[in-house]
Amino acid sequence: MTPQLRALSVHLFTATGAVFAMLAMLAAAEEKWSLMFLWLVVAFAVDGVDGPLARRYHVKRFAAEFDGVLLDLIIDYLTYVFIPAFALFQSGLMDGWTGWAAIIVITFASALYFADTRMKTKDNSFSGFPGCWNMLVLVIFALEPNFWVSLSLVTALAVAMFLPLKFVHPVRTERWRPVTLPMALAWTFFAGWAAWVDFHPDSWAHWGLVITSVYLLFVGIAQQLVPQRDAQRTS
Repeated sequence: MTPQLRALSVHLFTATGAVFAMLAMLAAAEEKWSLMFLWLVVAFAVDGVDGPLARRYHVKRFAAEFDGVLLDLIIDYLTYVFIPAFALFQSGLMDGWTGWAAIIVITFASALYFADTRMKTKDNSFSGFPGCWNMLVLVIFALEPNFWVSLSLVTALAVAMFLPLKFVHPVRTERWRPVTLPMALAWTFFAGWAAWVDFHPDSWAHWGLVITSVYLLFVGIAQQLVPQRDAQRTS
């Protein structure tokens, strides 16, 4: 296989995320929430793999006619933002005005964030909450907290999108990656498990989701609070 064909294959692989997004949306339209999240978990897995493949096969050099970053952002907005926001509203977990407030805040703030050229930090982390609403909404479906708790979480994370807070990329952020990457893989496993058992309240997957979600949410901020040893030596 030529380098050009390998690079093009990575773009084609990334584009499958749009297909999984459509399958998730069709399931959401029929209120088949477990099936919807299973498709979103598949799309999440594709998103985690395509980046390393793109760098390995040098897509910017051998398949430059397609913008992989733009393709990824389009699919991410569907799978990370639009479909989860729809599910949160349509499911009734946030009813009345709180549901309207949530979907307006999520979609509006995320559109601005995805277009922000400052969203990446020097160590390939994210500056501000990176709009991973699929992860939050899945946890809300699993735990079914009071809608005031859900509204508080949505509001806090929407504000955090535009604050100088660091959120790690599980694959690209090198610092603590030996822990962060397994945590992200574990989150994907627990998410799929929770959806597979239709969010059964006694499932151990819920505990796994809580633990891995808390870690992934706060590990970047912890890195900001704990300076690297190299930085300490040079200061």
